[in-house]
Amino acid sequence: MIKSMTGFASGKGEHGPHSWGWELRSVNGKGLDLRLRVPDWLTGLEAALRSDLSKTLGRGNVILSLRLSREESSQDIKLNVPAMEAALDALVAAEAMASKRGLSLAQSKASELLSLKGMIEAGPDVDDAGPLVEFLKSDFSALLSDFLEMRRTEGLALEAIIRDQLESIENLTQRAAAFAEKRRQEMGQALRENLARVLDNSHGADPDRVAQELALISVKADITEEIDRLAAHVSTARGLLQQDGPVGRKLDFLTQEFNREANTLCSKSQNADLTSVGLELKAVIDQMREQVQNVE
Repeated sequence: MIKSMTGFASGKGEHGPHSWGWELRSVNGKGLDLRLRVPDWLTGLEAALRSDLSKTLGRGNVILSLRLSREESSQDIKLNVPAMEAALDALVAAEAMASKRGLSLAQSKASELLSLKGMIEAGPDVDDAGPLVEFLKSDFSALLSDFLEMRRTEGLALEAIIRDQLESIENLTQRAAAFAEKRRQEMGQALRENLARVLDNSHGADPDRVAQELALISVKADITEEIDRLAAHVSTARGLLQQDGPVGRKLDFLTQEFNREANTLCSKSQNADLTSVGLELKAVIDQMREQVQNVE
């Protein structure tokens, strides 16, 4: 079963004073490109999430965002003790200097000291990071499951489209084979007539040599190998669709081989019907390649 590289999942959660929102999305890419946006103070979380994604995804440009907020309370407010001690020491020194000069300073208020920059600290307690990280890891598992399910669902839709396109290619290949057989008979008769005409006007030319040249022309116009390879590529592609794991790169390479055979068929056709089939083949192959670009 193939999977799509396109996927999206979101989720919300809360634990204690913390609440958060997840968003996980991906689009097609040549390899696996992970971009994670998580708070730096959640030590170890990014590495764990990156590991989970790397184990379950093969290809795609993936963006994971975590928006975390905390409900503030009086327990979150803490006094910066070193800063207060430094401020009090400076205040004592200032009063001593003023006293030596016979000056008296106005009495300072606690509110004035607390209003100084850096005196009050607010925010998440570092001690809470460990349990929160573990809870977020567990919560991420459900998000990842939803994300993978969407990629599987998209993959089923892609598989149905690609199978229809392979069936079209198979039918067109069979039509090309029928036209090629009809053309072979016509070309055989034409070559015999041309050979007789050449021999009648060759005046001493080697009949065997002329026959060899005409045979060579016939071989160069033969498309049997192209038709056989197209049929083989269809079979290979169907086998890849049944495999588990990333097969997008192989399918992409296979579409290039499909296109190469269709181009050769057109160049050798020398027949309006065959050329028409070849152009139809190229159109379907191009459409299939667009779909294959989204396969993991």
